[in-house]
Amino acid sequence: MTSLESYGAVLFDLDGVLTPTAEVHMRAWDRMFNAYLEARGGQQPYTEKDYYDYVDGKPRYDGVRSFLASRGIELPEGTPDDPPDADTVSGLGNRKNVEFSRVLETDGVQAYPGSVRLIDQLAKLQIPVAVVSSSRNARAVLQAAGLLDRFPIIVDGNVAADRGLAGKPAPDTFAAAAADLGVAVDRSVVVEDALSGVAAGRAGGFGLVVGVDRGAGAERLRESGADVVVADLGELVAE
Repeated sequence: MTSLESYGAVLFDLDGVLTPTAEVHMRAWDRMFNAYLEARGGQQPYTEKDYYDYVDGKPRYDGVRSFLASRGIELPEGTPDDPPDADTVSGLGNRKNVEFSRVLETDGVQAYPGSVRLIDQLAKLQIPVAVVSSSRNARAVLQAAGLLDRFPIIVDGNVAADRGLAGKPAPDTFAAAAADLGVAVDRSVVVEDALSGVAAGRAGGFGLVVGVDRGAGAERLRESGADVVVADLGELVAE
């Protein structure tokens, strides 16, 4: 079993690592993209594989751009203020966020029990923690899951935009969280379920990159940069 006790900080992705909101995101992306593709006609439908290949872990507009490129579709960038019905990269991203908010409101979200156990243990060990998420909904999700007060540092999509930080697979957001905690990157642990996220951990020279296999595949996580792969964070809780 890998021990985290020798590290100075643990930086958690949110969706799919602390909470099963990846499922909420997957449903929201599916509804948005397939409705858009159906309206265009003659396009190969969006699938779960597309989520892992083009969208998972990336900032919302990057995910839109990446998926559209896979289908040979080019749209104007637009601006973050575009309405959800605009046929622009930003408009589709905002349309997806509307779908996400609907699903979160109707279904809610529960934190993974194994993840909560690990957070509890890190608190006892006085190892500081942060959330690093591409989502602009991170605080709402943490609040819904009852975890908001557990994380003094949250570097989410809003913070990244305000600070001009590049999204995953660039390591910038993780590096910013480590700096905010006052811990060097080589003494910090990155915990991720997305291929782009573990790639960010590897690119940033972090002390340990833990991949959580929620569907991306253990081998693909290792190939992307994970030092250790677990199926649940409860596996990292020392007895």
